[in-house]
Amino acid sequence: MSTDEQILDDYEVVVVGGGAAGLSAALVLGRSRRSVLVLDSGQPRNAPAAGVHGLLTRDGISPAEYVAIGREEVRSYGGHVVDVEATVVRGDVDLGFVVVLSDGREVRARRVLVTTGLTDELPDIPGLSEQWGTGVLHCPYCHGWEIRDQAIGILAVTEQAAHQALLFRQWSADVILFVNDSVRPTEEESAQLAARGVCVVEGRVAAVESSDGKLTGVRMADGTVCEREVIVVMPRFVARADFLVDLGLTLTDHPKGAGQYIEADETGLTDVPGVYVAGNVANLMAQVGGAAADGAVAASAINMELVTADAREALAAAG
Repeated sequence: MSTDEQILDDYEVVVVGGGAAGLSAALVLGRSRRSVLVLDSGQPRNAPAAGVHGLLTRDGISPAEYVAIGREEVRSYGGHVVDVEATVVRGDVDLGFVVVLSDGREVRARRVLVTTGLTDELPDIPGLSEQWGTGVLHCPYCHGWEIRDQAIGILAVTEQAAHQALLFRQWSADVILFVNDSVRPTEEESAQLAARGVCVVEGRVAAVESSDGKLTGVRMADGTVCEREVIVVMPRFVARADFLVDLGLTLTDHPKGAGQYIEADETGLTDVPGVYVAGNVANLMAQVGGAAADGAVAASAINMELVTADAREALAAAG
């Protein structure tokens, strides 16, 4: 755990998760003169990436530097940011919440915001996970420019594979769709792929091959090797939310089959009063900029809720 800050016993808001959504929320809350604690487990989803892209004024910044700047800004308004994991959250909006930390300590909060992001679950194909975030990618808007004009392979695992192939065709003329004995393109999709010059390879993918840490190709079950520089695959996105079970919050299947997330309204408020979510834990497709925006929206809603509660308590105290 960080040693530069002392964790207090009580906060108005505890933010669980120290990425873009959590730090953005803490910044808004700090500027609203709320006492706020950000808990960061130190497992950022985008750690393997060389840079954050498509983020206005910060395009190409490393994930570590982005977080460091965010932490400094949060601390400048009195917020606390510490490297420790939340293991359990219990309580309710009336009596307050208790957040149990991985070092055994507990902190109390009037409201809780969860911004723990998600886990990318990859297909069980040898060599795939080792290249995740470098030679194996999924988001064209995060990495498309950096892999422009390279030899790209699309690994079919969902019904969106043909769409992915057409999408990445925007960045390269050399795109192969590996059907991988999985979901086959429809007749219309096949015609579109052919018209755009996307090659479709039948058969099962046996492994992703690399040399000296660099992806080199795809080996098929029959031993054939197709040289590729980049592989695109759609992971299954699963929100990191196991520590919320004591509150009764469970994961919901995404309507488009993308994975599982925590349901919330447009402000991030969950079915549990006083508990909010923001970023990838609630919005599986959000990029860094979108996650930061979600955090700001949730923070504004939390502050307004606390303003209302403060006014009611003041009125009751005045008789």
